[in-house]
Amino acid sequence: MNYLMPERLDRLAREYALGTLAGPARRRFERVLQSSPAASMAVDVWRQRLAVLDLSTVPRQPPEASWQQIERRLFGTPQPPMAQSGWQRLLLALRGLLSGRTIAGALAGLLLCAVLVRVAPGMLGLEPRADALPASYVGLLLDAGGKPTLVASSRRQGRQLTVKLLQPLAVPAGQVAQLWALPKDGGAPLPVGVVPASGSARITLPDTSEKLFFTVSQLAVSFEPAAVQAGGAPSGSFALIGHCVKVW
Repeated sequence: MNYLMPERLDRLAREYALGTLAGPARRRFERVLQSSPAASMAVDVWRQRLAVLDLSTVPRQPPEASWQQIERRLFGTPQPPMAQSGWQRLLLALRGLLSGRTIAGALAGLLLCAVLVRVAPGMLGLEPRADALPASYVGLLLDAGGKPTLVASSRRQGRQLTVKLLQPLAVPAGQVAQLWALPKDGGAPLPVGVVPASGSARITLPDTSEKLFFTVSQLAVSFEPAAVQAGGAPSGSFALIGHCVKVW
């Protein structure tokens, strides 16, 4: 079907702007909009025409009788004063407070509270304890230009280190990216494992993070001919380096 024929395009643009174009026809026309400036322009023209109609419409408040009819349907017709007991008068007073508009406002408030509790509980001081970050060691490594490149994290008592590359790492051909732990006392770097050039990976640790990283202040990456075993040392300068911190 040729959607760009003038009469057909004008009709589809009008229905799309009005919101009456639905289902598969709407999805097909949206694909046309992505590739056709003429179709997009036709929709914009119709939206401008409809916006003028919106401006000419004067808002009107419903008559008070409409609210009274809604209240009668919700609460019934009030009893004559002489036939009312004390409890009945109290109930009628509560009904007067709970008018249709009051109920609508209360429901809106309850809905807003529900959304806040579900989406942003921290704003109300209700952040679930289960969602708190577990005690962990976290490292952020930067390249020579100071750009964040690698994130490493491991739970305090865990035996796995998760690494994620924030940008691809240019590992020379025939070499590997070796991750090192640098002790805060200036001692010899400790080989941790090999990290990928991109994406993420998990490195199995020989002991818990608490024992391995307790005295470590920085993590670093160097390029080596092969994975370095315990007792080895870097063969050159570090391509990445960053702080290792405790999160608890």
